[in-house]
Amino acid sequence: MTGSAQHSLLFLDVDGPLIPFGATPQQHRNGYPTYQTGPEPLEAYANPLLTRINPAHGPRLLALPCDLVWATTWMSDANECIAPRIGLPELPVVIWPESSDEDERSGLHWKTRTLLEWAAGRSFAWVDDEITDVDRDWMAAHHPGRALLHRVDPRRGLTDEDFDALDTWLRAG
Repeated sequence: MTGSAQHSLLFLDVDGPLIPFGATPQQHRNGYPTYQTGPEPLEAYANPLLTRINPAHGPRLLALPCDLVWATTWMSDANECIAPRIGLPELPVVIWPESSDEDERSGLHWKTRTLLEWAAGRSFAWVDDEITDVDRDWMAAHHPGRALLHRVDPRRGLTDEDFDALDTWLRAG
């Protein structure tokens, strides 16, 4: 769902949550599942990882009571290469500044401060595979609204359990 100021934001990363990676062949018997979503765009041949994106994720993300925002290094490419594969409309995109050395030294993820600024006091969920307790603690100390920093296992990507957790948290707000 998009376009409603009363909904929480959902900041969505791509690599890890939507494109699983990092598992060994023993963890995935036949490798990663791949999905055909119609005639393959040219980008699919340039990036074979796109076939790992489950097209069922699009309708499930749209069913969540939130405003979706790309929070990925794919930036606007997410709207061109990923959104059409899974049936998402064009989404707002977080533009990343240079990360600070201070954040790296403290263990704070380089996205954390920017997402806090982008939220501008609104409640939000952040779905990423690199979230740590340092990010959660920092956000709790600096964000006046509700925030769920939800880590996804990059070897599995988004699962039913992840969608259930997000839906429950978003509806409780």
